[in-house]
Amino acid sequence: MSGTAPKIVPHRALITGCAMMATLMQVLDSTIANVALPYMQGSLSTTIDQISWVLTSYVIASAIMTAPVGWLAVRFGRKNLFLGCLAGFTVTSMLCGAAQSLEQMVLFRVLQGMCGAALVPLSQSTMLDIYPFEQRAQAMAIFGIGVMVGPILGPTLGGYLTDSFNWRWVFYVNLPFGIVAMTGLALFLPKTPVRPEMRFDWTGFAVLALGLGALQLMLDRGSDQDWFNSTEIIVEAGLAALGFYLFIVHMLTAQRPFIPPAVFKDRNFTAAMLMLFCTGMVLLASSVLLAPYLQNLAGYPVSTAGLAMAPRGMGTMVAMLIAGRIGGRVDQRKMMACGLVLLGLTLHSMSGWTPDISEHRLMVTLVLQGFAMGFIFNPMTVMAFTTLPAHLRGDATALQSLSRNIGAAIGISVTSFTLTRNVQVAHADLAGYITPFTRLLHQHDGMGAMLNPATPHGAELLDAMINRQAQIIAYNNDFLMMSFVVIPPLLLLLVMRQHRPG
Repeated sequence: MSGTAPKIVPHRALITGCAMMATLMQVLDSTIANVALPYMQGSLSTTIDQISWVLTSYVIASAIMTAPVGWLAVRFGRKNLFLGCLAGFTVTSMLCGAAQSLEQMVLFRVLQGMCGAALVPLSQSTMLDIYPFEQRAQAMAIFGIGVMVGPILGPTLGGYLTDSFNWRWVFYVNLPFGIVAMTGLALFLPKTPVRPEMRFDWTGFAVLALGLGALQLMLDRGSDQDWFNSTEIIVEAGLAALGFYLFIVHMLTAQRPFIPPAVFKDRNFTAAMLMLFCTGMVLLASSVLLAPYLQNLAGYPVSTAGLAMAPRGMGTMVAMLIAGRIGGRVDQRKMMACGLVLLGLTLHSMSGWTPDISEHRLMVTLVLQGFAMGFIFNPMTVMAFTTLPAHLRGDATALQSLSRNIGAAIGISVTSFTLTRNVQVAHADLAGYITPFTRLLHQHDGMGAMLNPATPHGAELLDAMINRQAQIIAYNNDFLMMSFVVIPPLLLLLVMRQHRPG
């Protein structure tokens, strides 16, 4: 039974530290390279479209290789797989830092994504196994800090390393942490049995890889290719739909699919996975929107904009620790409900922001938003595994990571698309108010003379003012749209059942 306490594991704190180091390495690398892209572009002599494959290749490889982690852990043993993936991730990180051409960089990023895909689910399943039920909330609080704070700190750390040293240090920084984590896990992580008789479900993996790869390509290139006005995007959408359809049919009909259908029969886990998909849409998408908002509209320097987002990570850490302490005495569903409501309120508050927002209000809103995310993620992770049989944990943690990553990818693509479209719509609406009858433009001195659309300078200045206001409206609409994402998770709480150990 999943609630049965495991035997006391020696050196549990050291195993936890090493597992969290592996998690933080993988999560940071999904965002840390973003700020270094312009520097890579010059060093590797590529175009903007070409350098984007540094990010795309990593995301696609990581998404495809996340799904079979549960099977691989059983087949080769969790400890062996953990050490192998950590070693591969560390080595490929060094190769990425030493890359001399775009082709080398993309190849090494694909290998890095393949090795790194297993680190987060393996860390989570390891911590679920080495802690008894009554301490699981605290264990998931520690795990959640790495998963939730990593994407927030990634751009800040990447900007610092690139400015202070070189873009290559964005990858070299993984070496000392990888060596420490490998050494600790090799010495202290208990061995798990190996099952060489197991056979891999290549058909199921192939059709799922087709669906995931096509979906990630569609989401990544959609905004550049004008979405469904492009033949490429239509083909990728068709391949994604075909791949997922064939995978579902195969999973339900095959004798031994590599993702067992039994994992979806647990309604706590299925509801938590859907909730994680929804909250994943908000977690990264809000960060992606907030950074350019503070830099381009509020006038924050790059370093200051990165620091301004740090309080959200602090709020998340505090909430994780509180939720871990009270998780055994409070209904987890009530904590999730409080977190979801608070998250919706903070996003709704952001929909009324203007670039001259005070620093105090900005910090308070972001701290509360981070607190809300911590109060959602910790009890949601605990609830997902309370009624799930222990032998399904490996597959379940991989599916959770996959749903969070897909949710984040969809959230970023949707908000970026709606932002661009809303800027165009708002610009057209605002420009409609500029007519020959606008009284301000008839003044021959002061502002009227500066904004005279009959002069090149006046027309340019007037367009810049309209475009700025259109961007403010578009950002506000995106934040308002994200505030409604909390409604489906709130409804899913109704189908989850509380579980207490016997």
